[in-house]
Amino acid sequence: MGQQLTAAKTKLNGVYCITSERFSDERGFFSRWFCAETLKLFMGGAVIRQINHSVNLLQGVTRGLHFQHSPAAEYKLVRCIRGKVFDVVVDLRHGSPTLCQHVSIELEAESNNMLLIPPGCAHGFQALEDDSQLLYLHTADYQPQYEGGCRVDDPVLKINWPLPITLLSERDANFPLLGHSFDGIML
Repeated sequence: MGQQLTAAKTKLNGVYCITSERFSDERGFFSRWFCAETLKLFMGGAVIRQINHSVNLLQGVTRGLHFQHSPAAEYKLVRCIRGKVFDVVVDLRHGSPTLCQHVSIELEAESNNMLLIPPGCAHGFQALEDDSQLLYLHTADYQPQYEGGCRVDDPVLKINWPLPITLLSERDANFPLLGHSFDGIML
């Protein structure tokens, strides 16, 4: 069936938008969502250890911006399996030329796309439609003691969310601001 996953670079090193090719006929379609052989080129041989499902009932729900500190730093593959989201990745890597810069991409079930997020980058999203759902693949087990985050409204990040933020967890609302002296997280 030829190439089934294609990866497009973003302005952040190691962050890729990956699209799954669809093969359609009168029955419907087929697409490969994960291929360890193809993805090892981008993930350095890291293996998927955990899969999570996020259901967001209402348009405007915003989650993030989350990351894991070392030694639990991880790659994430994030795919919208229902609805549509405005997905954001922020570079927090110490020494990175794109420190505190972000990329934003609309992920939607119909586009058959996903984001590959490397260690040291924070991730968050906003639901653009009711009942938007995401599937997360992680290369590390969740360890709450290594959890980190930054605020979705941090002025250093200058994220222009497309909708008003209608629902945000207390935890996400209380992440610290980075400040102009922030020099990144060590991996």
